[in-house]
Amino acid sequence: MRVFIGREKELAFLNERYEEKRGQMIVLYGRRRVGKTETLREFCKGKPHVFFSCTQTTDAMQLARFSVQMLREDVPARRYITQFPDWEKAFETILDLPYGEQKKLVVIDEFPYMCKGNPSIPSILQNLWDAQLKDSNVMLILCGSAMSFIEKELLAEKNPLYGRATGIYRMREMGFYDAMKFFPDYSDEDKVLTYSILGGIPHYLCQWNPELSVGDNIKRYILTKGSILYSEVEFLLHQELRETPIYNSIIEAVALGSTRLNEISQKSLMENNAKTSVYLKNLMELGIVEREFSIDAQLKEKANMSRGTYRLTDNFFRFWYAFGFANYSQLEDGDVNGVYEYSVKPMLHQFASMPFETICQQFVREMQRDNALPFRFEKMGRWMGKTTVRDEKAESGLRIAETEIDLLAIGKGAKEYLVGECKFKGHPFTYSEYLDTLVKLSPLKKEATFYYALFSESGFDERIETEAYGGNVQLYPLHTIVNYKSGGMG
Repeated sequence: MRVFIGREKELAFLNERYEEKRGQMIVLYGRRRVGKTETLREFCKGKPHVFFSCTQTTDAMQLARFSVQMLREDVPARRYITQFPDWEKAFETILDLPYGEQKKLVVIDEFPYMCKGNPSIPSILQNLWDAQLKDSNVMLILCGSAMSFIEKELLAEKNPLYGRATGIYRMREMGFYDAMKFFPDYSDEDKVLTYSILGGIPHYLCQWNPELSVGDNIKRYILTKGSILYSEVEFLLHQELRETPIYNSIIEAVALGSTRLNEISQKSLMENNAKTSVYLKNLMELGIVEREFSIDAQLKEKANMSRGTYRLTDNFFRFWYAFGFANYSQLEDGDVNGVYEYSVKPMLHQFASMPFETICQQFVREMQRDNALPFRFEKMGRWMGKTTVRDEKAESGLRIAETEIDLLAIGKGAKEYLVGECKFKGHPFTYSEYLDTLVKLSPLKKEATFYYALFSESGFDERIETEAYGGNVQLYPLHTIVNYKSGGMG
């Protein structure tokens, strides 16, 4: 039996609310496969509870199934009925659950399905909550994957349940440190590669065999027709969206490096940017794509739909469109080894360089929690802009170019900066690369104090190590980054 891994924060939140004396209505939501149901089942262990999983069925069938589940408990109604006549009576029975002094815990998983079958459900719950449940020893958890419905309908101001929830928790994918608990015996490099492929989605991590190499896992569980992950992306898109061919072309464009709205429109052969932005907005609501701005961008820039860059937030989607979708015909023919050897293997290391930046950001956030940084930052992300770069062909030896800083953490009042550069390469971080980082800083505030964090898979050359000694430059090799949470800082 697989041991439950991670989600300490989510479980702590739920248990704290469970211990509250007053009634609790918790809305827990997040994209599919993120581990909501498994987390709720772990939370319910050892507690008397009703766990009802809604299905896409008629309202009458939903009520019949809910009735069966509630009447399995030793409630008074079971002595004289086999099904509740309506949802009011069904929900009222929550108060009759025979749990003594313990909370009457009821979880309704995929709650949006229930509301779709009967739009009056939120109003029924609101009336019951206001009249009885809020002052009772009850904990009602409403869970769902339809994020747009929950944010724009269930939690919106005009919805009957608006303001009733005593806790709202959006579950996101696991971070690197929790995700890698699935593979404790992997090397540092293989942990980064695995995270770059699967991200922090528990369902994907569970498909992987930790006793096989990264390459064998890719071939067996992603590239082989019939495996769960082989059809995962197509399955999710068909469940959530219409016009999947259009979404396929847009996601593929982003996965292969088109980040600007105009570039995505051209690569996906869309008619215009306005139409493309609608599809991108839907993908953002599903947590598949995000719109990214430079960490110092102002609100005016963020309001401009033509500004910003798009990237896939889901590592597995990015991997599939870069290697699986792009070689779909060969994979359908069973040429798994050929696709891996000639398409995946030569590019896998480079593919992992962007997720490595995300890992480094998580590492810095963990350091801040431990007060291990020279200052507390208020925001952190990538910096993108124009700056002066070295160019031997230019007359002055310099030229203006678009560039970016992998990681920029900004302190209060922009008086302190932590500048980070991340190198996931097969050679040490060189002194010339360090100088390039310094040149990029020219547009930032001159009177601020700068600290530097250099992250490298393959260590650092001798000159950087000499320069860094005792100064404002900190060097973080791969082993330190990967093993920070386990205490292995050597």
